[in-house]
Amino acid sequence: MTVTQAQANKMVPVTVLTGFLGAGKTTLLKRILTEFHGKRIAVIENEFGPESIDNELLVQDSDEEIIELNNGCVCCTVRGDLLKTLTDLKNRRLNNELNFERVIIETTGVANPGPVCQTFFMDDGIAEYFRLDAVITVVDAKHGMQTLDTQPEAQKQVGFADRILISKKDLVSDEEYASLKHRLVHMNPRAQIMPVHFGEADLNQILDVTGFNLNSILDIDPEFLKEDHHDHDHECDEHCHHDHHHDHECDEHCDHDHHHGHEHNHHHVHHDDEIGAFVFTSSKPFDPQRLEEFLSGVVQVFGPDLYRYKGILYMKGVKQRMLFQGVHMLMGAEPGKLWGPKEKPYNKMVFIGRKLPKDVFTNGLTQCLA
Repeated sequence: MTVTQAQANKMVPVTVLTGFLGAGKTTLLKRILTEFHGKRIAVIENEFGPESIDNELLVQDSDEEIIELNNGCVCCTVRGDLLKTLTDLKNRRLNNELNFERVIIETTGVANPGPVCQTFFMDDGIAEYFRLDAVITVVDAKHGMQTLDTQPEAQKQVGFADRILISKKDLVSDEEYASLKHRLVHMNPRAQIMPVHFGEADLNQILDVTGFNLNSILDIDPEFLKEDHHDHDHECDEHCHHDHHHDHECDEHCDHDHHHGHEHNHHHVHHDDEIGAFVFTSSKPFDPQRLEEFLSGVVQVFGPDLYRYKGILYMKGVKQRMLFQGVHMLMGAEPGKLWGPKEKPYNKMVFIGRKLPKDVFTNGLTQCLA
């Protein structure tokens, strides 16, 4: 379904707020609710945890699913189906029973954001009314490394993010922060990563990110690209020649080792994260039919492990760039702006997911070039 800019402007933006337990999601949410004067926000709390919206903010503590907060915000508890809650909010807003301008969904600390995002693609009534703006993931600088080592869901939250906010930076050294950031970039090079002091975060950088908008710029952290273009053959031999089957993992392993060896003097533990990313670029055009067949096949096979993928495509015989993106098995594409007269058309695609075989994707995409 293609949405015009005018339609998108009328849609209700939705932010999905996720992050590890104790990272500070609720602190951030309370701040948004108390500070965003004049904006009416509906908050959907995916299960009330022990740390739910403060009673000070609530007008009444009742069993009703939708509670008006005393600052004009609305709070809903989702004990069941998110689709049902969103439909309910939509109907009540259309009937002028509730007045809100945006929705924030706070997921529990152990939730995988994937199914939440898919809700906005699967139901036409929801997809036409609400616009999924971004997944914001809060990572705790102090415990982030350990949580990523032990919690697979925490890795998924990083993989799905459009923006990663690192809290509690003041509790770690500059080296520890750099090390965590480096790891996050390797897991998700398209999310903007920023430290956040909840007392002074720029809320405009957290809301209206348009991370799910096809027209939004495909930014990939230069740190990720810079390392990708080193020649790692000598290191791959050292690490991997004994097991040819794992060639596709070499790049990732070597990137880490290579980078850490040169850039930091202190010792780095190597993190073999299940969630990782790779970028495909080419200045040759794709054959549209071959590409469509290949992507359809890849999505069928690797869909559950593909978290986010996005790209700018240069198609043979097409004068404008094509923009595409997907979550798991759901993908969409639409035409973007024309390639400029002095612009050299190119392909740039990023895939983020769990244990994706980089060589299968790279070789397959290369064979789709015209």
